Amino acid sequence: MQPVNLDLNEVVAQTTKMLQRILGEDISLGSKYAPDLPLIRADVGMIEQILLNLAVNSRDAMPNGGRLVIATAVEVLDEKQVGRNPSAVAGQYVHLAVTDTGCGIPVEHLSRIFEPFFTTKEIGKGTGLGLATVYGIVQQHLGWITVDSVVGQGTTFHIHFPSVTGQKAEKNNETEIVRLPRGTEGILVVEDEAVVRLIVSNMLQRFGYTVWLAESGANALKEWRKHHDGIQLLLTDIVMPDGLTGYDLARQLQAEKPPLKVIYTSGYSADQGSRHSTLVDGVNFLQKPYTPRKLAEILRKSLDQK
Repeated sequence: MQPVNLDLNEVVAQTTKMLQRILGEDISLGSKYAPDLPLIRADVGMIEQILLNLAVNSRDAMPNGGRLVIATAVEVLDEKQVGRNPSAVAGQYVHLAVTDTGCGIPVEHLSRIFEPFFTTKEIGKGTGLGLATVYGIVQQHLGWITVDSVVGQGTTFHIHFPSVTGQKAEKNNETEIVRLPRGTEGILVVEDEAVVRLIVSNMLQRFGYTVWLAESGANALKEWRKHHDGIQLLLTDIVMPDGLTGYDLARQLQAEKPPLKVIYTSGYSADQGSRHSTLVDGVNFLQKPYTPRKLAEILRKSLDQK
């Protein structure tokens, strides 16, 4: 974590610019900002990840379209109100509410939705880690999360963050982003997790690169056929859902374009995640999760290599 004193309204406003790309045309996105919102002590990237994960969850609950609303508020909770949550203490909180008009969550599943790997989605459609990740991040920020849901009517996730008073908002990591190594080359990003894909795309564009996105090896081949002249580097997950691994994809693309640079990513280490001894962390391999600095540095190292 790299916490700073931040205005949650500003983070929500910036993140919603990305969210419509996840939601698609059939889902409308709205926001309601409380005026004069107190600051919270939080990591900007982690708050973005909460919003992205919840947006993906809502999108999947609205296959025929709907509406997603993100709202902020300030609440002062007394001992009785916080008594329902053992980790809460009385005081002032910033309330983040994410509401969708989706299919809702059955009562029998409500007690399990934050468990790691618990999912009601089809095989290959979800890892069961999105809400578990949100839960973990909220706890790291000394807050708590609850959910209200009615089948057929929609779901609202309520998150409470402790407020900080008498403090000024601090700069987020945008200044640091500007100072990192930058470039103008074209990069094809292949990542099956929508949240990770969008976060990485956002970082790369802030570094100055042109970005094409694909959620599988098969989709990457389609993007390659359309844009291969402009792509200088492939950033790909090793394991993908359609059976075409990152290694197979890289071999196929480099056979067509030998100068193409390749960087592999995985949640496993270079030693554990592969039988290939050619993977070297920081050279052609990034272990998830990675920082913007590490991503920026490995990209320039690879692209500048003759």
